[in-house]
Amino acid sequence: MTTDASRVRASSGRPWESANGYSRAVRVGAFVAVAGTVAADPDGQPMHPGDAHAQTLAVFERIASDLEQVGGSMADVVRTRAFITRIEDADAVGRAHGEVMGSTRPALTLVQVAGLIAPEFLVEIEADAIVGSPCSCTSDPG
Repeated sequence: MTTDASRVRASSGRPWESANGYSRAVRVGAFVAVAGTVAADPDGQPMHPGDAHAQTLAVFERIASDLEQVGGSMADVVRTRAFITRIEDADAVGRAHGEVMGSTRPALTLVQVAGLIAPEFLVEIEADAIVGSPCSCTSDPG
């Protein structure tokens, strides 16, 4: 995590973040935007090939970690956007979304796209959150 006067940024420490000029999550005030997230292992390899439900659960684990780095949690999520490559995975992705989000029930957009960064990735999710408490983020885990 890094901070400046108005932003707190989360990072996984993976080289493509700096190479592509983005952060895993950015917090400005109470608002947090989490970047599009796929089910990739620490080496960037796809996890759970062919299983959209398992990929969605893995994506939400990464998003939860990103939110924690900037002082938030999954309970703070107000909007998610899920991009799927196979429309037949809509129910599996939706079911996993419901399992993770529970009573938080953020606004959800679910759309089919032609493809993601690699064909093995079946789902990519973005999240927006509003964090109610001030950020007490002071350390840089990466």
